[in-house]
Amino acid sequence: MATQIQRRSIFLVLISVFLLWAPVESIRFDLESGHTKCISEDIKSNSMTVGKYQIVNPNDGHPLPDSHKVTVRVTSAYGNSYHYSDHVTEGHFAFQAVEAGDYMACFFAADSKPSTSITIDFDWKSGVAAKDWTNVAKKGSVELMELELKKMFDTVQSIHDEMYYLRGREDEMQQLNRSTNAKMFWFGFLSILVCLSVAGLQLWHLKSFFEKKKLI
Repeated sequence: MATQIQRRSIFLVLISVFLLWAPVESIRFDLESGHTKCISEDIKSNSMTVGKYQIVNPNDGHPLPDSHKVTVRVTSAYGNSYHYSDHVTEGHFAFQAVEAGDYMACFFAADSKPSTSITIDFDWKSGVAAKDWTNVAKKGSVELMELELKKMFDTVQSIHDEMYYLRGREDEMQQLNRSTNAKMFWFGFLSILVCLSVAGLQLWHLKSFFEKKKLI
């Protein structure tokens, strides 16, 4: 059991490394008027996260129609609001996550007649990917190699934190397994005790019945 958990932890760490080094690209999706669409992001506590969204103009060279506006809200897994914008065409948010878990970015388009489809570009980064390395290089006047080392250091630090997080989850799962096993043991013991008690009562009842009938 412990070997399987360790293999699973190593597998998750390898996935995390791949995601950390993979290029982050913005996503584009369509939103119908009168509907809501939410996107989730798993963010660890004390991690920096930044997001940028913009409505794509369906007619280049012309202003956006009045119907092409959305309401955006970003909330934590516990329902705390970290960003809210009403009736906007673009915007951004940046904050340091206090709570760990799945954060939700929800986009709502007001109902309009006739119904319209709004295309939105959304870029959401967290952790190492949320840092603006171009500004870091400009402000520090560092060489390319030093900048790469800084990226690698932050990536290793993020992997280190992820491993400690997985180790903590593993300890929680082991405690849960031990607690469940102990409860199942006592449940089985009580079940056997009840069955033996019922069997004893049945035997006593049958014996009393046969004695009254003078069969024994």
